[in-house]
Amino acid sequence: MTFDAHQLDQFLLLGSIVTLAAILAVRLSSRAGLPSLLIYLLMGVALGEAGVGIAFEDAAMAHAIGFGALALILAEGGISTKWSEIRPVIGLGASLATLGVVVSVAVMAVAGHFLLGLPWELAILLGAVCSPTDAAAVFSVLRVVPLPRRITGTLEAESGLNDAPTVVLVALISSGALAEDSIFEIAGIIVYELVAGVGIGLAVGFGGAWIMRRIALPSSGLYPLAILSLATGAYAVAAAAHASGFAAIYVAALVLGNTELPHRAATKSFTEGIGWMAQIGLFVMLGLLLSPGRITAQTVGFALVAGIVLTVVARPISVLVSSVVRPMPWRDLTFISWAGLRGAVPIVLTTIPLAEGVDDSQQLFDIVFIMVIVFTVVTGPTLPLLARVLHVARRSEPRDLDVEAAPLERIAADLLQVTISPVSRMHGVEVGELRLPQGASVALVIRDGESRVPERRTVLRRGDELLVVTPRRLRARTDERLREVSRGGRLAQWLGQDHDRGEPDD
Repeated sequence: MTFDAHQLDQFLLLGSIVTLAAILAVRLSSRAGLPSLLIYLLMGVALGEAGVGIAFEDAAMAHAIGFGALALILAEGGISTKWSEIRPVIGLGASLATLGVVVSVAVMAVAGHFLLGLPWELAILLGAVCSPTDAAAVFSVLRVVPLPRRITGTLEAESGLNDAPTVVLVALISSGALAEDSIFEIAGIIVYELVAGVGIGLAVGFGGAWIMRRIALPSSGLYPLAILSLATGAYAVAAAAHASGFAAIYVAALVLGNTELPHRAATKSFTEGIGWMAQIGLFVMLGLLLSPGRITAQTVGFALVAGIVLTVVARPISVLVSSVVRPMPWRDLTFISWAGLRGAVPIVLTTIPLAEGVDDSQQLFDIVFIMVIVFTVVTGPTLPLLARVLHVARRSEPRDLDVEAAPLERIAADLLQVTISPVSRMHGVEVGELRLPQGASVALVIRDGESRVPERRTVLRRGDELLVVTPRRLRARTDERLREVSRGGRLAQWLGQDHDRGEPDD
């Protein structure tokens, strides 16, 4: 397929209009408490054969584009995830992404075969594609609900980790391996792909961080590009090694995002923008792939039955079984169970059997598409209310700082730009009371657009921006000390760094 100049102009015009409309739709969806993916999917349907008339039926291309977009979304998720938040619950997140997936697939497969009358292969595929949660769908809703870190960390870890095993499982089933290989061989392949993917992600992440700490690039805009390139490189290396690219890119991005690298805030903003673009393009494309003329009453009925089984049976059982590795209060587990939103991931996974030409895969795509839309509309808006009913909503925000770092080329030092948030306990603290490591100092305080050189008795206020110079060897200690004061105020030295983070640990 080739484009002439006129077609390219039309494509750019349509693309810009769709993108701007999708960006403006974010505000509408956030007010309604719905994930923006619903609007994007419906935009794709409106642009398709039933609306504007754009025909798109290339399942192989949809598969390739979908995987590329998911890789970028996982990279953004890994870079923006704080390891300190998911570390205490990484065991539960990993259990949900593995043991929980197995339980969910089994329950959905049995329901698909006996309740819907699907062949076993299609029933297992239904269970496999429906089992992973979607990070974009989950956190677009949870942004409006102040939750304890143990809950958000669990959901974030699960969403980042459960794509990898389900992709491998769906690919194996679609290729016919389920009929040719034993269950032990399939399990061995899955374990290898996950372990190798995680290993490659760790190697690329730590290796890339080591390199980035030792070079000073001529432009701050190059750092986000380099970080994203390293993460996507991990995906490519893993794919070449027949390992899980999704596990590799998420782990690499998680390592890079939690390493003290230059221009972290700029990198996070850049990857967040890339993640949004990937989501918009992905959801609109998936909407184009749907043909409303194929939707029958039977398709809707199957979608409703599958969604009910998934939401009220498979998901709660999988959460309960997975919690054996880290028991949590029943209120937390109930919320985690209801917050397991499905989004683009299940729909993208259905493009694998579509591309492989599996029998009745088109029916599977239609069932999953309808199920995702209906049950996202049902569960998404109810999450804030459920959080209040279960008393899991957090009353206070984390008293943390926004810290941006830039390397100083001629000396082994870093310049930290610190913004004091409205809820930070650094408000009212004198500069001398920060007690930074010897050799680090506050060089400048910017308040109301005016800069001033601070004295030891200068009192800090909400909204102030500080420029802190620290030797590179003291960078981590300086950063941690600033965060301690932000959380505990001038008494942080005696109260400890974990004082009053806004939530209990259990």
